[in-house]
Amino acid sequence: MLANSVPANVKAAAYLRVSTGRQAEAELSIPDQRRQAEAFCAARGWTLCAVFEDAGASGTDEDRPEFQRMIEAATGPGHPFDVVLVHSTSRFARDLYVSEHYIRRLRRAKVAFVSITQDIAGGDGTAEVFRQMLAVFDQYQSRENARQGFWNGSRPPFGYCTVEAGRRGHRVKKVLAIDEAKAALVRRIFALHLGAEGVPLGTKAIAAKLNSEGERLRGRRFSVSNVHGS
Repeated sequence: MLANSVPANVKAAAYLRVSTGRQAEAELSIPDQRRQAEAFCAARGWTLCAVFEDAGASGTDEDRPEFQRMIEAATGPGHPFDVVLVHSTSRFARDLYVSEHYIRRLRRAKVAFVSITQDIAGGDGTAEVFRQMLAVFDQYQSRENARQGFWNGSRPPFGYCTVEAGRRGHRVKKVLAIDEAKAALVRRIFALHLGAEGVPLGTKAIAAKLNSEGERLRGRRFSVSNVHGS
């Protein structure tokens, strides 16, 4: 939606996202996005009543904690805000299906979707096509990056880390690499399941064994779900 088509004195929620710490360049850091959102709202007489931040989260993944919290608030009872404000459509999502699905949910709840840097509104359908084209382009960039073997951001799987593999202008390109210290624990989980230390163990028994030994997964106790995910 075009910012000027939203009346003044409305309540806005800003959604801020970076996939990696390196996105501090090009004015995409979380603090930069917040400052731009504050200035944007102040210039239009809007009240910035909520800010949702996902740091280290890929736009291709819809299971982002703050993103989902924002969507639930926007579409739940009470209508806490009238506008979801983003720096650009790529901060909201980098997948066409994900973007369209959630924008339609916002629309049904009568919550406008506004990009600070892109005018994506109009009554003749042109803006709708333009917004969808932006979503397709964002999706293509992420898939092409992955096709070339680069990591698209967000936290790497347990047992892996990211390492710099080159630069494209100001952009740092990274790839996944095995984190040997953590990978040893992943290998042991598989070994326990195969019975390398006695009888084969299921995920619940593996979680109990690792917890009893003081092992932790990113600081958390093991559970059936994160053993299965490892």
